[in-house]
Amino acid sequence: MKISIEEMKQKKIDTYCIVDIRAKQEAQKNPILNAIQMSEKEAIDTDFEKCPVFVCRNGTIAQRVSALFEEQGKEAYYLEGGYFSIVMDKLAQKDEDFYKKVERSIIKKFRPKIWSKFTKALKEYKLVNEGDCVGVCISGGKDSMLMAKLFQELHDHTNVPFDVKFIVMDPGYSPENRRVIEENCRKLHIPIDIYETDIFENVVHIQKSPCYICARMRRGHLYAFAEKLGCNKIALGHHYDDVIETILMSMLYGGQVQTMMPKLHSTNFGNMEIIRPLYFIREDDIKHWARYNDLYFIQCACKFTDDYTTSGDEHASKRQEIKHLIQELKEVNPFVEANIFKSVENVNLETVIAYKTDEGVHHFLDDYDKK
Repeated sequence: MKISIEEMKQKKIDTYCIVDIRAKQEAQKNPILNAIQMSEKEAIDTDFEKCPVFVCRNGTIAQRVSALFEEQGKEAYYLEGGYFSIVMDKLAQKDEDFYKKVERSIIKKFRPKIWSKFTKALKEYKLVNEGDCVGVCISGGKDSMLMAKLFQELHDHTNVPFDVKFIVMDPGYSPENRRVIEENCRKLHIPIDIYETDIFENVVHIQKSPCYICARMRRGHLYAFAEKLGCNKIALGHHYDDVIETILMSMLYGGQVQTMMPKLHSTNFGNMEIIRPLYFIREDDIKHWARYNDLYFIQCACKFTDDYTTSGDEHASKRQEIKHLIQELKEVNPFVEANIFKSVENVNLETVIAYKTDEGVHHFLDDYDKK
């Protein structure tokens, strides 16, 4: 049976349980408060003590699961509109001064773990300089939304004069995800410039490396649009966990040692530079900030993810595998994350077989007999 958010509010809270059957990766990224998270198969095989209300991305899978329960004579519901309806309901409850609470939380409650680490990255890697115009790229998720608020605070209180633009590139979002982004930005008082493209439609039928091609195309469009706005830098929302995961991924799957740099020059846009101001900020702290402010963001907007989740398949990415590996290693060594991060700061070229530069490959045998 179908149930709406409004109907759920009218029911007594102790008469049902919310069961989140979205893909595990998506559920962890955008958790639903007080929900039980499990796979579609686990949900079907579970005898719930309370009447379950199944929630998926858009209602399709949840409707199928609730129908199976009804066929067995069990009472069950699926949430009309899925996760999106929860997000829009949460946003509707925010008052006009909500953004002030969010800003205070960054400067006060989350000062040590978010604001201080943000400013540390800016200073240590010289990410923002006088006269810069920074294009803050907003994808609609928790990381980029936090980065936008951090740049607003910096712009309002720094002694270093610089300009900032908040850019949303729409690669072909669903109308629901587009609405969530726009409403979140409105509630958070983030003035955005939206740039529309048809990237998703162009790559959805590509069989080989569609994610890589999509990322390259999105980056190119961002450069071009940011340049039109007068930007000389693009800020991306990659955080500390992204950095250490990239290090391990490059070693285990790429056969090389490299990391996600805190800044780098564009190869195709000569005056443009990428910066990563969340470089020292932990993902768990970003999640805590979002939960504290009762913030909900878009789900993964990729059409490939839509296909997987609509069919009920669990799409485990290589990055997700690395996340699990790091968690397992952390149980043995609690300092493993910091050690991975430091490993690319403490490379001793005297103890590696070979290394690459723009000039080519340098092998240890090249000058071995000269020492």
